[in-house]
Amino acid sequence: MSDSNRLRLTSVRETTLGVTPTTPRMRTARLTGEQLRFAPQFVTSEEIRDDRMNSDPIKVNEQNQGAINGELSFPVDNSPFSDWLESLFCKEWVNTPVRDNDGTADSVITAVTDTTDVVTVTTGDAFVAGQLALLSGFTADENNGVFKCTTGSATVPAFLGAGFVAEAAPPAAARMKVVGFQGASGDITALAAGLGSTALDLTTLGLAVGQWIKIGGTATADKFATAACNGWARITAIAATELTLDNLPTGWTTDAGAGKTIKVWFGDQLKNGLLTLGQTIERGFMGQSVPTYIAQRGMVAGQGEFRFVTEQIATWSLTFSGLTGTQDTTSLDASPDDATTNAIMAAAVNVGRIAENGVPVGGPNYIRSATLTINNNLRPIGGIRSDGLVGPEDIGKGSVDVGVSLETYFGSNALLTKLFAGTATNINIRIAKDSQAMIWAVPRLTYTDGAPNATAKNTDAMLPLSSQASKDTLTSAHAILDRLEYFEV
Repeated sequence: MSDSNRLRLTSVRETTLGVTPTTPRMRTARLTGEQLRFAPQFVTSEEIRDDRMNSDPIKVNEQNQGAINGELSFPVDNSPFSDWLESLFCKEWVNTPVRDNDGTADSVITAVTDTTDVVTVTTGDAFVAGQLALLSGFTADENNGVFKCTTGSATVPAFLGAGFVAEAAPPAAARMKVVGFQGASGDITALAAGLGSTALDLTTLGLAVGQWIKIGGTATADKFATAACNGWARITAIAATELTLDNLPTGWTTDAGAGKTIKVWFGDQLKNGLLTLGQTIERGFMGQSVPTYIAQRGMVAGQGEFRFVTEQIATWSLTFSGLTGTQDTTSLDASPDDATTNAIMAAAVNVGRIAENGVPVGGPNYIRSATLTINNNLRPIGGIRSDGLVGPEDIGKGSVDVGVSLETYFGSNALLTKLFAGTATNINIRIAKDSQAMIWAVPRLTYTDGAPNATAKNTDAMLPLSSQASKDTLTSAHAILDRLEYFEV
């Protein structure tokens, strides 16, 4: 027999839509359930017979689609969830500089030098002086942690003062990832509208307009003395000596940062785009004596729903449309990578803030639930194929429709007034756990439906609101997702 608890679902990014890479490196996905469907489609002959019987059904196509459901955890780069988010947003992550041996020792990160605190790496995006890099997976404990880059380079960045221990051949798990930046003592200041600097050129650090940052480190020396100047904010403009911010922490004011080496944390960003990014998804029914493996190719995430409900785990659901598929007793990869182990996140407990128009939503209009949806309006494109395969030959994309549904307590008419006035606003949702964070943002939307009701005695009067995103001129986006691999609280 086959048990749902023995399902193994793996995925790999395709370079060409509908074509599984040769000798694919499959990665195990995390999920709570799936309704994927790879099935033949039949029609009945219209022939008229004098015995009133039917001829054999005729196969005319194959159906290749369905949903995968899961619980929200940090989307580790190159994991199935991270790849599927790229497919849904129709764009690739803009990542901070990273080097990763990714299972092969001494391959990308090839040396750590103790005398100069230099890490030797293969070429890629340059590490820049002032950036903070998270080093992990090294043999010597002294080489694991967050260190400030003092001399930038694409191949030999230096972290003078880190106190590295020499490693001639860093192990397979060695990784180095930019997670923020840090100013010299007294260099980073809190201005009325954001952050300022004198020595550090803020245009060199890889920051982007619309990106979220976390200001302040754990140590007293790494954060502003004024508590209200430490927290989360969004970048609206970048100059060499100033970051203009909005969504500033409550009570934000000026602070000269005297004697402080201020740390600022930032991460990768994903926003809606134009790419068609397919995956090969394979299900293995491992409880069978001879497992059946169903591979579905050209799978593109057409719809996504992300739910944040009080006192519940934050969840997601992604619906895919695909091209072709196969079923076999041989897996595409008999030894796929293990699933990620990052912590599952809950609404309320891990949601640090839901903000509307830059202000945290609170009393009296508390939010009981929030749901963000993305729909790419996919459509299969196909004809009479000449390659021997069955199924669509391509996938078309329509408009990207983004919406947010809020279930709010009807404590005042503030939100209802915006609904009737058609006032454009914005929503962002921040969720964080174990020093990792995601910020989901819809930078411009309009409430389009909602009506308050008192449904029964002894209940709360609620105002459910639906909204639709439109193009934001600052970020040129409908939906944006920031992920911070590491930050200090």
